[in-house]
Amino acid sequence: MELLERIVDYVMANGLAELSLRPLAEAVGSSPRVLLYYFESKEALVDAVMLRARERQRAIFADLPRNPASYRETVRAAWDVMSASQHEGVFRLFFEVYGLALQDTTRFPGFLDRAVGDWLDYLEPSARANGYSPDDARAFASMMLAGYRGFLLDLCATRDRARLSRAVDLWIDALDALPAPNGSGDGDHACDEDC
Repeated sequence: MELLERIVDYVMANGLAELSLRPLAEAVGSSPRVLLYYFESKEALVDAVMLRARERQRAIFADLPRNPASYRETVRAAWDVMSASQHEGVFRLFFEVYGLALQDTTRFPGFLDRAVGDWLDYLEPSARANGYSPDDARAFASMMLAGYRGFLLDLCATRDRARLSRAVDLWIDALDALPAPNGSGDGDHACDEDC
């Protein structure tokens, strides 16, 4: 729905905490009455925005380049795509909702579970394919998720791309130095599909 896309764009640009139907309706070329007709309530509208924003975030990840031979190439390419300026609004909204949900878990039911569990489920299979045990694969996925999110949060806060680009390179060096899952000590191991 084109109206929903305009609403999501507005919310990504202006935030969710102070969202009011009248300025939103004016900005998207509608009226509060029409918005309530389509979405029934402000809460339902926010739910629709969050679902669509999540789909946009997933689309960013779905298009990530993958090189099963190297953490360096795969992780660096993933960072370059996620940190592109056109994706900043998606992640800024994500972090805003994350903070609001931490303060009031009833406001966005299930958000915190999905924000962690869904992404661990997404990242874990590649670690298992690389030879990590189920427990270590989950831990590896947690490390990857925390790394990306930490860098993205910093980028949203500071927009210091040069510093963060260097930090990501150092992080990748650390990933490449990890012992291989089989315990052989060989740090040059493959990164399958979704690393």
